[in-house]
Amino acid sequence: MYDIAALKAALEGLAIEDNPQIVRQKSRDFFWYSPVLKRQLEDVTADIVVNAKSEADVIRVLAACHDLDIPVTTRGAGTGNYGQAMPLSGGVVLNLAEMNGVIEIGAGFVRAQAGAIMSAIDDAVRPSGQELRMHPSTYRTATIGGFVAGGSGGVGSINWGGLRDFGNIIELKVVTMEAEPRVLTLAGAELHKVSHAYGTNGIITEVTVPLTAAYDWVDVLVSFSDFAGAAQYADALANQDGILTKEIAPIGAPLPHDYFLRHRKFVRADQSVCAVMVAPFAMDAFAAFTGRHDEAAIVYRSDTATAEESKGLPPVYELTWNHTTLRGLRVDPSITYLQVLYPFPDHVQKASRLAELFGDEVPGHLEFVRFDGKITCFGLPIVRYTSEERLNEIIRIHEDMGCPIFNPHRYTLEEGGMKQTDAVQLAFKREADPKGLLNPGKMIAWENPDFDFASEQTYLFPGLGR
Repeated sequence: MYDIAALKAALEGLAIEDNPQIVRQKSRDFFWYSPVLKRQLEDVTADIVVNAKSEADVIRVLAACHDLDIPVTTRGAGTGNYGQAMPLSGGVVLNLAEMNGVIEIGAGFVRAQAGAIMSAIDDAVRPSGQELRMHPSTYRTATIGGFVAGGSGGVGSINWGGLRDFGNIIELKVVTMEAEPRVLTLAGAELHKVSHAYGTNGIITEVTVPLTAAYDWVDVLVSFSDFAGAAQYADALANQDGILTKEIAPIGAPLPHDYFLRHRKFVRADQSVCAVMVAPFAMDAFAAFTGRHDEAAIVYRSDTATAEESKGLPPVYELTWNHTTLRGLRVDPSITYLQVLYPFPDHVQKASRLAELFGDEVPGHLEFVRFDGKITCFGLPIVRYTSEERLNEIIRIHEDMGCPIFNPHRYTLEEGGMKQTDAVQLAFKREADPKGLLNPGKMIAWENPDFDFASEQTYLFPGLGR
């Protein structure tokens, strides 16, 4: 289909992998979280993998592939879970894992290459008393470039909101896919051209993000007799302005007992929990606040646990966000999940009502965040999957109750989060990728310019062309 031999000749000297098994492995992300995507994408693979070690390598690959009309899909660590990094049209997977340097650390910011692992960035900045504002639950494996290109928020979003909120990215360096690729530096409003665009309209090679004060966060599990109680507690805690937390996640029974195998000794099967990360100086206040809730019981806190109790335990953030789903899949491979927004101000009531409605078919899991300046919650509820038809019915019921679904069973930008064409990203793709060779198939508006969603809905990422 493509002239791979000519491409190899043009890229002589670069690290190229063409072993079909390894290429297939590097062509996959965590798409298998979704039984729908697993069926659709199982056989997707690139033709070759090219490992870039520098910006010059990236430019060389993009120029050669542009000349030969070969598509390019960028890969970081492959921790995305709705097919963002799957090469739908084959061609080249451009692996940036070796572009992993931390370039500059300053007061309130860090600049790193796109392939830098997020935990490694924190290791580098910690001597300055700083840390990243937010990170995904895949902190120890995810790259900063992949987070910007495919993520939306995570641990830390309770304080800092979403990744695309102004101020959460300072600057990006991006390479275009043209006959003579350009290296662009984007800041301010221009960042929205490529953030959360899945690498469809430029290759991010450097990222500058803000830092905040670092703490040795205390991991805490608080148990409750029911999910509604955990959700109400979490909302009240999130609104305690004087108690510094980094993560607040209510998770409904029986998930904590069934899925968190190393923490099972602290939780009964009938207990819901709230997983929390608390700054050490706030622990006395946190304990006092929790003590005012009759149903709440602190069953684990890392700062007072014995060495034996804490031995082998993963950090609390690896029980939250999509690590909840990942741990569940290891126990029961038939489950899947949804991504839900419960809009302010009746978010707790909506989440509790839906959890009660579905019962054990869709056990509750909330992540409290700051969204448009208000404390609210996203949901990543577990779904005990039976059929695609029932999954779509569950989605419809959520949306009929005013809770938008950002569908993790779709691999396109518009269906997964935007829910409408992003005019700015589309326009930038026309400029930066005129042949449409970057991660093809992920931007519906490029493939079908007449496609769009109705605009009178709540969007995770509002279109920036309005």
